[in-house]
Amino acid sequence: MKKIIVLAFVGLLLIDCSTVPITGRKRVNFMNDAEILPMSFAQYKGFLEENKLSTNKEMTKQIKDVGARVSAAVDRFMRANGMTAEADSYKWEFNLVEDKTVNAWCMPGGKVVFYTGIMPICANEDGVAAVMGHEVAHAFAKHGQERMSSAQIQQLGGAVVAIGTSSKDPKTAQIWNLAYGVGSQVGMLAFSRTHEDEADKLGLVFMIMAGYDGNEAAEVWVRMSKLSGGKQGPEFLSTHPSNESRIESLKKYLPEAKILAAKFNAQPKK
Repeated sequence: MKKIIVLAFVGLLLIDCSTVPITGRKRVNFMNDAEILPMSFAQYKGFLEENKLSTNKEMTKQIKDVGARVSAAVDRFMRANGMTAEADSYKWEFNLVEDKTVNAWCMPGGKVVFYTGIMPICANEDGVAAVMGHEVAHAFAKHGQERMSSAQIQQLGGAVVAIGTSSKDPKTAQIWNLAYGVGSQVGMLAFSRTHEDEADKLGLVFMIMAGYDGNEAAEVWVRMSKLSGGKQGPEFLSTHPSNESRIESLKKYLPEAKILAAKFNAQPKK
């Protein structure tokens, strides 16, 4: 039984390894979109039924217009790079919800929500495009599916440690299990920071492809930092990079993002 679980654990790490387009990062994802996307669409529908849409017509139109342009850039990239079936599976939708929370998100398959609370941070159309690009990038890179896959691997890893230490004295086994628990949690936090950094970069490319000013991406985080008063927990124990490191990273990546955006916009549709 022990060998079977260990082999299964190793097998999960070796199979279903793919590459995130543009960044080239290797990822493990064994979640089937045919199962995930219908659930995502159903949850999105349920969320909209339970939450109030904004009555601000101007802001709502801005969200929908920017979303259409950014998603068109993503769709254009996918179709030019052999991802036609994936492009067809997206059901893009953009809504603004009346909520003071400073937040926005995109579910697998292209279902986007902005909260009215984040609009002052966006400040302008380019700011909206920066946040839109970032959130859409999470769906494009399949970060949600990857996190689900990683959670399953983490659970299986815990089982492997528990079985592997079953023959040891209780004190030693407890130390090993505690070490795995803390280590895996910190590892998952780092994994989330990797996703955030990747979404920042991909989002920057997509917003520039859509015709927006990429300089505004860093400015969004400058405004976010001012809102928080510069207070943030240690980056080591955070699921997001610090505001300062995001600002620096976005500014540093901007020249490359501009080159990539021009390249991808020039690609013929296949």
